[in-house]
Amino acid sequence: MKIRLLITTTLITLTMAAFAQKEKTFTLVSPDEEIIAQIDVSDRIYYSLQLKEQEIIQPSAISMTLADGTILGKKPKVKGNFIETYNTFIEPIYWTADSINDNYNYLRLDFKREFSLEFRMYNEGFAYRFITKIEDPITVNSEELTFNFRDNYELISSDVDKDAFIHSYESNYTTRKIADYPSNKMAMLPFMINARSGVRLTFTEADLEDYPALYLVKGDNGSRSMKTILPAYPLKEEIGGHMDFELLVTERADYIAKTAGSRSFPWRVFILSEEDSELLNNQLVYKLAKPAEGDFSWVTPGKVAWDWWHAMHLDGVDFESGINTESYKYYIDFAAENGIEYINLDEGWSDQFDLLKINPKVDIKAIVDYAKQKNVKVILWCIARTLDAQLEEAMEQFEAWGISGIKVDFMDRDDQKMIDFYYRIAKAAAEKKIAVNYHGAYKPTGLNRTFPNVVNQEAVRGLEYNKFAEPDGTTPDHAAKIPFIRMVAGPMDYTPGAMKNVNKGSFKVDFDYPVSQGTRAQQIAMYVTYFAPLQMLSDAPTAYQKEKKVLDIIAEIPTVWDETQAVGGEVGEYAIIARRKGDTWYLGGLSNWEERTVPVNFFFLTENTYEATILTDTENSAKDGTAYKIATEDIKPFDRREYKMAPGGGFYIKLTPKAE
Repeated sequence: MKIRLLITTTLITLTMAAFAQKEKTFTLVSPDEEIIAQIDVSDRIYYSLQLKEQEIIQPSAISMTLADGTILGKKPKVKGNFIETYNTFIEPIYWTADSINDNYNYLRLDFKREFSLEFRMYNEGFAYRFITKIEDPITVNSEELTFNFRDNYELISSDVDKDAFIHSYESNYTTRKIADYPSNKMAMLPFMINARSGVRLTFTEADLEDYPALYLVKGDNGSRSMKTILPAYPLKEEIGGHMDFELLVTERADYIAKTAGSRSFPWRVFILSEEDSELLNNQLVYKLAKPAEGDFSWVTPGKVAWDWWHAMHLDGVDFESGINTESYKYYIDFAAENGIEYINLDEGWSDQFDLLKINPKVDIKAIVDYAKQKNVKVILWCIARTLDAQLEEAMEQFEAWGISGIKVDFMDRDDQKMIDFYYRIAKAAAEKKIAVNYHGAYKPTGLNRTFPNVVNQEAVRGLEYNKFAEPDGTTPDHAAKIPFIRMVAGPMDYTPGAMKNVNKGSFKVDFDYPVSQGTRAQQIAMYVTYFAPLQMLSDAPTAYQKEKKVLDIIAEIPTVWDETQAVGGEVGEYAIIARRKGDTWYLGGLSNWEERTVPVNFFFLTENTYEATILTDTENSAKDGTAYKIATEDIKPFDRREYKMAPGGGFYIKLTPKAE
């Protein structure tokens, strides 16, 4: 990970517009002076937030309680403070842009009892974290973060039963007033608050290392309060869950973490926006994550020919399709012919509980050798607890075979012990130059910056739910929410690309022959709209081969980008994103179940004229989701066009500069 510092790293103690201190009150203002956080140090430590003089969060307490009874934040005594402005550029080896401006105002408060609080204020949001400087290891019993909202706002969240810390972040989103939030539920991160005057507050966390995840539960301050809860440390586990894939916690401690006494803790991240579209290109989690150490230039993002979603049904082939060497060679041929970087061997290539016991119908060495001849890489699926039990020998075998990636599944927890697993696997895989795709996973918190070989993460209700989740599967209504909420946390493996597309009335769950809800154009648009450095082609090679025009379009769409621009959208209604690779722009738009016509201003274009290839819904797409049309036209910078999307529809545009 390369970081280029600008020369403007300036102390601004005299700039009262940015910082002010009066007695025990500290004020931190964003560089554009739009967002203000006030930190009050009295009997407790309180923070409050406002945007353009609109108060969003009233004074709310933060603290951390240690096992020895020390409460970091109770009767605090400030012994010093440090203030500064940073304006730097982060240059990822891959991401949504080749350069990210990291501009923020910074405040650190140093307290007696050997702890500090760090605060950063960006134009797009606010973050803070605890830092301890205690010589011996510590035990953290709890962490307090309260949200005393100004009013009884709407909360948009993905929920699970309270204290049910076994799950995979794959629920639908629900909208309700804070006062109506059930006392028996807890909200997963990220969650969104729809505040007054159209202001959105999205909350999540970053740099979650050696520490459990945060959740939100009903607070103590009447109808407008929420507070956090964290899973306690697991003391005992037993095998169970789906097909005995998981480790279920049967006993938890009375503390949440045992950790080093001198360390920084995770960032608590508050993202503020007045326009929904601003959320489509928010990078705060990535900015706050710990930078990588070492060489990760070998990491190769790309697309993946995936076998599991379509149950390996290959139409018209002259061999028995299924989990066998011949079928995987067919996937390799398909990938090679279409410039697809990977194939994925999902469930079934090995014994699920012994990665060294190979399915006799599968010759891994022959498959990998054949793939190398075709310049295609191989990813292997495995269960988390199996991989952990065989980590050293499994990694050595993967390296000997020449495996390029692993898809690790069924963690389904985010207590401290499981978070440690994520980091341990990422490190072990990096040492072997193996990429990682986490499924059955918690939401991203920046691990993909710390370990860029963690190329993708699921933590989303994706296309797979149309295989088994009766009656609704995963819908276009859901598809139009996740770019604004879940994707704020980081990339997501939604796995688009279904070639069988149906309307709402025709949908039914089918495990072996699944379909997508909505139109073909929406499925294609997802390859641009959803950021996924490792992006799946979920349907069968033979399904794509029957639709060569669609296959060619999907195959050429990049998975990482040099620039991203949010073009338009409303949470849960529609989303439009433009992304550039080299000189070529790609634009994707998708809608919920409502038919709509949306304007697109091509403000992001810089060349004189572009040749646009445009794939849209047709007048028949509402009835036949597979219907689409392709047109071409010239488009110039700041041209304005309108595109009609069918219910559950979308559109895709490729813009190539024309030679003068």
